[in-house]
Amino acid sequence: MSTVQEIESAIQALPREEFSKLWQWWDEYREAAWDRQIEADLAAGKLDKLLAEADCDFEAGRCKPLP
Repeated sequence: MSTVQEIESAIQALPREEFSKLWQWWDEYREAAWDRQIEADLAAGKLDKLLAEADCDFEAGRCKPLP
């Protein structure tokens, strides 16, 4: 397995086109990881309090439409 330092060096050595492909892959990977974390937090009930507060704010008319 490569070390972080080896990975950093390899990234720095990439041609611009390959770096762009890596960047796009990383964005997609990070977004998918974020989605999995949110889904896990929802399933575990970790967001229940925040969702209830948002519902109360909406019902009380304290929300504005997004532009």
